[in-house]
Amino acid sequence: MVSTASGARGMDHVGQQELVARAQRGDHEAFCTIARGALPHLYTTARLILRDSERAEDATQEALIAAWRDIRGLRDPSRVNAWLHRLVVRSCYRLAERERRHMARIFPILDADAPGVADNAGLIAERDRIGWAFRELTPQQRAILVLVYYADLPLAEAAAALDIPLGTAKSRLHRACRALRAVLEADERQPLAVSEAIR
Repeated sequence: MVSTASGARGMDHVGQQELVARAQRGDHEAFCTIARGALPHLYTTARLILRDSERAEDATQEALIAAWRDIRGLRDPSRVNAWLHRLVVRSCYRLAERERRHMARIFPILDADAPGVADNAGLIAERDRIGWAFRELTPQQRAILVLVYYADLPLAEAAAALDIPLGTAKSRLHRACRALRAVLEADERQPLAVSEAIR
């Protein structure tokens, strides 16, 4: 199970760069501090992209293993968060590709028992509808939406995390928003079409 301990995410920029430098010299404890700080955000990013908590844990773990293996190659320690997001997105893509045929289940976009989610039928129905629509997008579309709107990365950092040019990120974000809107609008029209067909 993925832990949600906090650490490096709230630390100042200089402190995090020092941790990265130490991790690059092989300091496992420094890397663990970075990983603990980033873990909750990386896991939630993976869960929103993959729509499954167990696969999100696998993707996050795979990304952190890759991070420890490859941290010496990180040229700009100030971009460690974008780099970690890139690794987790790549892990998500690999898992989604491997398990493409097993994506039939629908996972809501929010946890039903998350704090602050009211227990009323309208909100639950809307959450499920958005979750279903989000599930209809490709992993690449979900990834750009999650990085920009959930992880709150500037578009340039989201582009770096996805390893695509900024212009491509802009057009992918635009297409993903348009696709999500189209799925939701088609869902709204469907009950109307059914009611007209049975008249």
